[in-house]
Order: sequence, then structure tokens, then C-alpha cells
Amino acid sequence: MIDANIIEAENAICINALQSDYDALGEQLSRRGIDISAIKAKVAGYGVAVPSWGVGTGGTRFARFPGEGEPRHIFDKLEDCGVIQSLTRATPAVSLHIPWDKAPAADLLGKATELGLRFDAMNSNTFQDQPGQTHSYKFGSLSHADRATRQQAVDHNIECIEIGRALGSKALTVWIGDGSNFPGQTDFTRQFERYLDAMKAVYAALPDDWRVFSEHKMFEPAFYSTVVQDWGTNYLIAKELGDKAMCLVDLGHHAPNVNIEMIVARLIQFGKLGGFHFNDSKYGDDDLDTGSIDPYRLFLVFNELVGAEGKAGFAPAHMLDQSHNVTDPIESLMVSAMEVQRAYAAALLVDRGALAGYQDANDALMATTTLKHGFRTDVEPILAMARLEAGGAIDPVATYRASGYRARVAAVRPKVTGGGGGIV
Repeated sequence: MIDANIIEAENAICINALQSDYDALGEQLSRRGIDISAIKAKVAGYGVAVPSWGVGTGGTRFARFPGEGEPRHIFDKLEDCGVIQSLTRATPAVSLHIPWDKAPAADLLGKATELGLRFDAMNSNTFQDQPGQTHSYKFGSLSHADRATRQQAVDHNIECIEIGRALGSKALTVWIGDGSNFPGQTDFTRQFERYLDAMKAVYAALPDDWRVFSEHKMFEPAFYSTVVQDWGTNYLIAKELGDKAMCLVDLGHHAPNVNIEMIVARLIQFGKLGGFHFNDSKYGDDDLDTGSIDPYRLFLVFNELVGAEGKAGFAPAHMLDQSHNVTDPIESLMVSAMEVQRAYAAALLVDRGALAGYQDANDALMATTTLKHGFRTDVEPILAMARLEAGGAIDPVATYRASGYRARVAAVRPKVTGGGGGIV
């Protein structure tokens, strides 16, 4: 969908400068005892999944302003995801949301194969009511006081597993909006017991080679209490359910100033880190572009991940989860995918032997300086060279704009008029 000739022409503009920058960085890293080609190979092998819903224009609780050429259905979404992968070579998988993305499995697989994509974790939806739904989730789903409502939510999650099996997925992500908005509205203990019982029924339906990710969120839409409100509760859930149950960490689902990298370290230490939803935040669950506010925190998260590479059973899933209210979603997702790669590459440059030595010697200044040395290294030539060698674009955003893709799809996708609050 992006003409290879356009990619080649845009790359020709940048290739000489890239080669010069890459060679210079290679010499610099060589003096530090680092082989740039080894770092490039690891970066090239790294991928982050994109959410199907992320290619649509997002919104806040107050308003949504539709964008040009918004996808009409899952096949348009897959095409947009294919564009992101073709230019960045960093997003080989798509995470589907059911029922938003329901379609015959054969059609989905055919389209994904055509675009060079595969399917990542499935996402269930019990945080909003769907047309024709028998029981409402206004007062909860998996933790609802009514048994029939809980069973409806369980059945939906099992349906997501069955759809995912047909698509080659290996995981189910469960996020619920259950909680309360007033003191006394619900009994905390009984509500959590109902949630655990329902999740055990979902867990029992998992294939042997699947995992289930429970996702914690401090607030919204339940503003007084939330059933799965923090990583401690999330960990309890994973321990209660069994070995296939893991914790998913969304960077925006924490109170301001919470030490997320330490949470990551704890979950790694006890074998319950399932994966990530990458985004960024300034005030709360803002769902801003990854690395747009606090790139150093993203780096520190990856510092923990790189330190855990090679541990038995360590295989966290990585996905972007953002709301694009004022930007072209394709551009934001491309930039975010590259930011995640950047954090990974920079973390690979940390001298772990030196860092451990400074930590053991209680040399706080040199320990933090060692981290900063990796973070401050401009790894862009590594990322760009990895993209170039994989057939992608040296400058994905410039190439995307030169292609005219957004204008082309806007000409065939009906313009969306008006818009309420919430996500697509």
C-alpha cells in the first residue's frame, strides 16, 4: 500500500548521511567494547504489537473529533497496521478487540497474511454494552452481583479465546471497568470474590499453550474503587489463578510519580510479568504517545527488561495502547514503535558489569551515571539502519507523508461526521 519506489526514493535522500552516522556511532561504541552490529541485530528482532483500535481517532470523556480517512471496519484497520509495519518494520503483530473486530477467521487470516501481519493477544470487552446484549455491565461484569451477568461476561471471554485460537493468538487480555463510584456502593471483599470465581472459569477454558493477562487500572470508569486497581491486586489474581495467569502493566494506569520500573522488577522477580501496554501520561491515564512525556522512565523499564533477558520463562508481550486525539494515528503509532525500540537499544548499551559493581559499592553517583550513559547515547542510526536493511523507511513519517496514503484512503472511506466521547 506504500509504493516500494516511494520508500526507495525517500531512503535515497537519507542513506549517505545515515551511513556516516552509523559508522561514527559504531566507532564510538567500539571504544566502549560494544559491537554495533550485535545491537542492531537485537533491535531488528524486536517487535511491538499495535492495537487495532489505535489506528482510529481517539477521544476524551467530553468529545471526539473524527479524522480524515478513518477505518470503517477491521479490514481497513489491518491495512493501516500494514502501513505501519511496512515503514517501521517494528510492528509485526496486531491485537484485536472483540466484538469491535469480529469477522470470519479465514478472512482475517487472509488479510493479515497479505499484509505480512500476525495476531497478538485477544482483548475482551465487558466494559460497555453491545447491541442486543441481554444483561447490562453498568454495575460491573465479571464481578457483578447478578450471576447471569457474570456468566455472560465469562462466556464472552471464552468466545474471545475461541476466536483467537482460530487466528493463531496465544493470549487473552482481560481489563474490566468494574468498581464503584460511591462509598458503600459495594462490598469490596464479596465483589473481589465474585471476580476471582468468574476469572477461574475463564482460566479453565485456556488452551495449554495460552496465557491470560489481567490488567490493573487505578481509576476510570469507576472513580471511588476499582476491582483490579493496582499491581499488588493484579499479582494476587495471577497467583490465585495459576501458572498461565500473568500481570499486564499499562504505563498510564498508575498514580503520578509511582515507580513503575520497580513494579516491573518485582513482577519479573516472582515470574508474573506478562507484558505491557505502552503509552505515556502527564496527569493520569492520558494514553499519550509512548515516550512523549517521560522517555527516561520508558528507558528505565527497559533497563529492567534487558537485565532479565535469558531468565527461564521470561517472555513478556509488548503492545502499544494509545489514544490519538489530535494527530494522525498512523504517524503516532510509527513514532511510538520507534520510541520503544529506542528505549530497548539504549538499555542494551548499559554496562551491566560496571553497574552491578557500583551498586554493590554503594556508589550512587556512578551507578546512575552508568544508566545515563546508555540513555544519552543517540541510537537513531542503529534503528534507521535496521529499518533500511529490513526493507523499511529510514524516515517513516516523511515517507508516509510523501506517499499520500492518508489522502488516498480519505477519498474512499466515508467521512465520519460528529462524534461523542470515548474511544473508537
